[in-house]
Amino acid sequence: MSSIATAETTQNPLQGMTIMASAMIILPTMDAIAKYMATFENMSPGQVTFYRFFFQLVCTLPLLFTMAGASALSAKRPWMNILRGALHGAASLLFFVAVKYMPLADVFAIYFVEPFMLAALSAAFLGDKVGWRRWLAIIIGFGGAMIVIQPSFEIFGWKALLPVACAFLYAVYLFMNRAIGEADSPLTMQTMAGVGGTIFMAAALWVGSAMGGTDFVPSLPASWLGLVLLLILGSISGYAHMLVVRAFRLAPLSLLAPFQYFEIISATVLGYALFGDFPNLSKWIGILIIVGSGLFIIWRERVQSQSLKSS
Repeated sequence: MSSIATAETTQNPLQGMTIMASAMIILPTMDAIAKYMATFENMSPGQVTFYRFFFQLVCTLPLLFTMAGASALSAKRPWMNILRGALHGAASLLFFVAVKYMPLADVFAIYFVEPFMLAALSAAFLGDKVGWRRWLAIIIGFGGAMIVIQPSFEIFGWKALLPVACAFLYAVYLFMNRAIGEADSPLTMQTMAGVGGTIFMAAALWVGSAMGGTDFVPSLPASWLGLVLLLILGSISGYAHMLVVRAFRLAPLSLLAPFQYFEIISATVLGYALFGDFPNLSKWIGILIIVGSGLFIIWRERVQSQSLKSS
């Protein structure tokens, strides 16, 4: 047991960066599958989100039992992990509804206001010091998001704001990760998150369909291809996010955070290859402003943490 604990906390920045970059390139495949299921398989985003967490649970539970036995489900902070899964479920639902109607790259670009929200929440609730430079970067970053949102809002209406709501919920989800810390293993955390996400989405699907919501229509996969894609969706959900948790235990947050922007690259490639979507010039300008502002915030955070260590 002690050797496992030591391995979990040993820092290996190069390995952490490699794992994080790989996960960020793979993760948009989930959203491409969700868009495909809504566009070509006529499956509602609510149902796709339910399958995402259900198959995540199906894929990770056997591995958890094999590696650690049933006792691994006795998480040290079970309710925190389940709540974490419910928050992730709500964020994923908003994201999948957004990608049903909007191009993948647009949704990702707007969603990347999340680091700015996280910085603002940290200042408001955790007392983290956010200087005027970072506040300015936050404002500029939101301005970049508005450049992307404005034409999308004209075309898609209020649905263009769904990635903003998703970003807020995901920022709160990251707070939960920080609160849980290293009390449980990545595999236990992902399995418990699968429980929380599945329970939340079952309730959301039932309530949404009862209210007649078209994005919450319950259904089974219409084809064997759809079933295979949903299994792949669940597998990526479980194991790619496990890679992210693992990466953050191998390298500092400030070193890994820039790699999340790799998602825009793979989202743009998948969006163009599968759906013929490609951002226009104004959206690329907005994306560059968002990414630049986010990288500046990360850089300032790294500078401050290094100055605190040296003082």
